[in-house]
Amino acid sequence: MKCVRFSLTLLLFGACAGIAAGGEPRPKPAPETLKTRNILLVTTDGLRWQEVFAGADSALLNRENGGAALPSQKKSEFGGETPESRRKLLMPFLWRTIAKDGQIFGNATAGSEVKVTNGKNFSYPGYNEILTGSADPRIDSNSKIPNQNVTVLEWLHRQDDFRDRIAVFGSWDVFPFIINNERSRIPVMAGWKPFVDAGLSKEEILIGRLMTETPRVWPECGYDAFTFHAAHEYVKRQKPRVIYVALGETDEFAHEGRYDHYLHAARNADQHLKELWDTVQAMPLYQGTTTMIVTTDHGRGNAPVEWRSHGAGIDGSDKIWIAVIGPDTPPLGERKTTEPLTQSQVAATIAALLGLDYRSFARNAAPPIASVIAH
Repeated sequence: MKCVRFSLTLLLFGACAGIAAGGEPRPKPAPETLKTRNILLVTTDGLRWQEVFAGADSALLNRENGGAALPSQKKSEFGGETPESRRKLLMPFLWRTIAKDGQIFGNATAGSEVKVTNGKNFSYPGYNEILTGSADPRIDSNSKIPNQNVTVLEWLHRQDDFRDRIAVFGSWDVFPFIINNERSRIPVMAGWKPFVDAGLSKEEILIGRLMTETPRVWPECGYDAFTFHAAHEYVKRQKPRVIYVALGETDEFAHEGRYDHYLHAARNADQHLKELWDTVQAMPLYQGTTTMIVTTDHGRGNAPVEWRSHGAGIDGSDKIWIAVIGPDTPPLGERKTTEPLTQSQVAATIAALLGLDYRSFARNAAPPIASVIAH
């Protein structure tokens, strides 16, 4: 069963200028008015907008619909009188820091809609759309086929200032193919294969050993704790310009109908966001110059049954959410009654925050989200 990507997707970017290898024009430096020089992109696979904006769903806090082993305990742990109180219990960092000091979109009940445009509403098409800025009808499965499209990561990696300064960490073992690491030459740690590098720290070596010795619930999806901590240690050691961290447990547990584990996976993803953000804000290279973007690859169906699934035939699984925080994003909080946004706007938004124009290369990419970029 395929896993979630919280695609916690982490991206760290820097600006570049001049002429790239092969004569391709390189992006211009970011304007002096923009402070962002680095981006954290975090995705969490298949995490529903319903939980993000309203917290635990009472219709699923029972053994029949949510498979919860101790429903009364889960109600005590995640329950609350209002959607606002429940969502803060589930994802405290997202709501007390990111939403407070940044912007968050996707609450369909408040007139803020974010949708997938690929029509498939599952992972490979979703991650491709996030990273390339447009849907590709040729991607119609989660099969391990190298992506023919050039992602925004690969586009940056072709520039001198980014070469060998980008890495991807994903729980799902399809990420090397989504990134097309053989062509892009971007290092990817995915699934159950430990990160391989010449100068690994003792912490990274231990994480790799634990990955090889731990029993596997899902053959194609590693545990998010391994994915996150490997990425976190890499950031501290290598200080990359771009890092993408894609978490997967929320999708896996949802497919299994274990709402209790799904909620814990969402809370853990939130804690990973906090830990990563706190780390980079304490590092001179990233402090005050880093923007974090958090989103997901697809939505899910509605409670009490279809929440376990997603796809073209599952109503509501095209609805997602996007959150942004950083020095160039006005702190407008939860956005309500906004123009509809799409998943395909993420790639150009990443570039625009750095003062770069990804659409000059990817002509079909959707435009950036204007309101998250100070003008």
